[in-house]
Amino acid sequence: MERTPMYYGSYLHLDKILDSQYPVSFEAGNEPAHDEMLFIVIHQAYELWFKQILFELDHSMKVFSQERVNDNNGDLNLVLHRLRRVIRILELLNQQVHILDTMTPLDFLEFRNLLTPSSGFQSKQFRLIEARLGLQLENRHHKDYYKRTNEGGFTQPDYKNISDVEEQPTLQQLVNRWLERMPFFREELWSDYTPAKSTAGEHHPFWNDYRAIYEASLTEREKQKIADFDYVFFEKIPAGYTPEQLEGLRALFSPAALRSALFIMLYRDFPVFQASYQVLDALIEIDHLLSSWRHKHLIMVRRMIGLRVGTGNTSGAGYLEGALNKHYVYRDLSGLSTYLIERRHLPALPQGLTRNLGFME
Repeated sequence: MERTPMYYGSYLHLDKILDSQYPVSFEAGNEPAHDEMLFIVIHQAYELWFKQILFELDHSMKVFSQERVNDNNGDLNLVLHRLRRVIRILELLNQQVHILDTMTPLDFLEFRNLLTPSSGFQSKQFRLIEARLGLQLENRHHKDYYKRTNEGGFTQPDYKNISDVEEQPTLQQLVNRWLERMPFFREELWSDYTPAKSTAGEHHPFWNDYRAIYEASLTEREKQKIADFDYVFFEKIPAGYTPEQLEGLRALFSPAALRSALFIMLYRDFPVFQASYQVLDALIEIDHLLSSWRHKHLIMVRRMIGLRVGTGNTSGAGYLEGALNKHYVYRDLSGLSTYLIERRHLPALPQGLTRNLGFME
């Protein structure tokens, strides 16, 4: 049977896509609001890009779900490629807000009330992106908002879909497990390591040395940071710290995972660490770009509706401001810069380790 030649419009199903804009204000009995078309197109474009982000995250999570992630077989580089694509998409979405800014508050007011009780809060795909990255329900601002299936909340099918995904392992959890499995500190790899004579401690000789070097690098005003170091990497709780202060130091990642992540960051100039370091850096960048997107959304909402409530019965700008401050997933990783030291002071790695990692012939 002869195959029908592929045609651009049919391949992309443009008849469905371009016939999917139905401004409510253009319906009989309403005054047409010109900017409602822009509003619809912008948000449909968001949802298409959200779909692509989820597609890239799904692939990355499959790689990290493996019992062993081989840095040398291309898996990690493919993950890095996927995450960098997510970064480029998020950069684009941040720019897309500027197009929506061409709509004035009065333009928006012409059709805003027709949207009630729908809201951008009801974007299932954005909620799934947050969930897959690792934003847990108990860590969300106004977590009660996310449990609603009444007006302004999710439909029952969407709510079930979201709840099912939130029960599955997240990318953050998979990355945490991957970091915990890093074999950097096996005893046989450090048999020829000579600890500094001036340092001793209860930890691995490398970390005893590193802790001493880090403490020596602190200024008088930073001296308390050594107590933070002990908690973040070895779970030694500093006297007088509140649970909120401790959560601010380390939230989602384990001490073992953060030790591996810091080690990768410190020795990232070695080729074998490059892909791992760039994956961690990409996760931090994704977190920052999502924060930037939330901030731009907050500024836009303040400009458009001031202090009025959202169409979905949230507190509007107030809710967005709380989410901006709280909805971070990879804050533990970005916070590791607190514990870096100058390259020239880094302990030299033992030959047993460098040979095992392929640094030397």
